[in-house]
Amino acid sequence: MKAARTKKKNAPRRDWTSADLRELKKYSKARTPVEKVSKAMKRTIGALRVKASQLGLGLGHQR
Repeated sequence: MKAARTKKKNAPRRDWTSADLRELKKYSKARTPVEKVSKAMKRTIGALRVKASQLGLGLGHQR
C-alpha cells in the first residue's frame, strides 16, 4: 500500500493592485533584499520575482 500524501494547502491568489506595484518598484529601487520584501508584502519570493521580471525590474540577485 502506498502512503497517503498530504497536499499542502495553497494560499488564495491575490491580484496585483496599483499600490502593490508601486511598493514593489520602491523596494526594487531601494535594493531591499527579496526576503524582506516577501515578508513585508506577504507574497512568495517566486511571485515577487515573476512580477518584477514582467515589469523589467531588478530584484534580488537579478540586478
